[in-house]
Amino acid sequence: MTDLKFTIDENSNALKFQQLVDAIIDSISRDQLKSGEMLPSVNQIMKESNLSRDTVFKAYAELKKRGVVESVPNRGYFVTKKITRVFLFLDTFKAYKEVLYGSFLKHLPKNISVDLHFHHYNIGLFEKIIDESLGKYSKYIIMNFDHSKIKSIIKKIPDDQLLIIDWKIHAKENHSAVYQNFGQPVYDCLQNNLARITRYNELTFYYPPFTYHPKEAIHYFKQFCSDYQIKHSIVYKEEQFRIKKGGLYLLVSDRTLASFLDQCAEMGFEPGREAGVISYNETPMKKYVKNGITVISTEFELMGQKAAEFVATGQHVQFEVPTSLKLRSSL
Repeated sequence: MTDLKFTIDENSNALKFQQLVDAIIDSISRDQLKSGEMLPSVNQIMKESNLSRDTVFKAYAELKKRGVVESVPNRGYFVTKKITRVFLFLDTFKAYKEVLYGSFLKHLPKNISVDLHFHHYNIGLFEKIIDESLGKYSKYIIMNFDHSKIKSIIKKIPDDQLLIIDWKIHAKENHSAVYQNFGQPVYDCLQNNLARITRYNELTFYYPPFTYHPKEAIHYFKQFCSDYQIKHSIVYKEEQFRIKKGGLYLLVSDRTLASFLDQCAEMGFEPGREAGVISYNETPMKKYVKNGITVISTEFELMGQKAAEFVATGQHVQFEVPTSLKLRSSL
């Protein structure tokens, strides 16, 4: 039986039983507890960590449920398998990221433990969390963003352990990547729906100051409008975003979609009639809002599945997740 040094963090938001589960999984992932070894007895954990019997039993039951440990009558609990720890680093937690995260967990083997972090496009936080994670995980799955320091920071992670997801920016050629293309596929989506788009007087791309959406989308938007001689405009300031009758709006933020719908309500417009909208990134609710919001979106569920496959197989991957337009009543 291996000694497990475990101390309750009274300031943690995690429940005590969850702290114990996490500590045991961490010990297994670091090979401090190996397959076949016996866990400390319930009484020992109770005594050394000042935990109740129910708390320890609940933690051990959770580990057993996950298939991490097994119980042997009259003997105790034993480690059944090696745990792989994965570092998942997203930008922000939005509705479509929840789809990605759910799909990722769904397709992972049971012996995988995932630690989820967010950087919120803050380069100082990004570097701090990466530095603190080094050497603690077998795989690192990271959403990069456009900042000059990103390359030097992710360089600290071994290439074979790193997967770039969503946006391929700052990825090296030998990095694994499961990503979406923000350029040509967007052009293609607009082109394939040209007849509907040209029913409107003007196509407006609202690119607000708070968005981190890749700017290459602006280039392809301009190219599409030029190729098909479509009257168009680009709005960058919140105070300038005022919808007009007969206008069609391409929106890259759910916050701007809310503004569009608020203005429709104020003016008595029905989306898809007096004014149209194409929203970026599918979420579970957009098919129901106002009889359906048309979206251009990559397949986030597939992105999560492919990221899980990278973790499970360890094989190098370069996969562009398809982008499509889901046509609904707002266009």
